[in-house]
Amino acid sequence: MADRVRELIAPASANIEEKKMFGGLCFMVDDKMCVGVKADNIMLRIDPALTDAALEEESCMPMVHGGKIMPGFVYVDNSALRTKKQLEHWVNRALAYNKVATPSKKKTAATPKKKAAATKKK
Repeated sequence: MADRVRELIAPASANIEEKKMFGGLCFMVDDKMCVGVKADNIMLRIDPALTDAALEEESCMPMVHGGKIMPGFVYVDNSALRTKKQLEHWVNRALAYNKVATPSKKKTAATPKKKAAATKKK
């Protein structure tokens, strides 16, 4: 599945990174999470306003994190992704939203001043 997704995502951007996340492989496009591949499904970041409509489609499930449904993130079972057309349908939705999605905030290392304050508290 990762090879199939890689082939579809490659033309989208010159800035594609693959990271191991969520027990699978996540494709970051332009520094934004786009598609994740696991053994039995894919995770997609789509337009949050379209989550409910997506969940009505075959083999689409909500992403639940910490007991809460994550708007804009869905899982699609691999059984619904057998053909190139089926996979393209979902990957293209993720790529369309990726163009307007905001990147997640990058964690920054603590500044020396913050490190010193943390050390004093101990």
